Amino acid sequence: MKRAKEVKGLSTKELIERVDADVFALQQLKINHYISPLDNPSKIKQLRRTIARVKTELWLRENQTNNNEA
Repeated sequence: MKRAKEVKGLSTKELIERVDADVFALQQLKINHYISPLDNPSKIKQLRRTIARVKTELWLRENQTNNNEA
């Protein structure tokens, strides 16, 4: 999942599941990279950015619902 459009198309539940899975995958990649260098270390950077996109979308949705309630 690379594009913000793809992130916006998912439900909130799917986004939360995605963040959890990606954070776990990032931790595993980092551990593997410390033990022996990865063939493509840029995967770590890409995964960090994907997590940031998903968390940003979750934050926006949360603030949008909070603003609508007030």
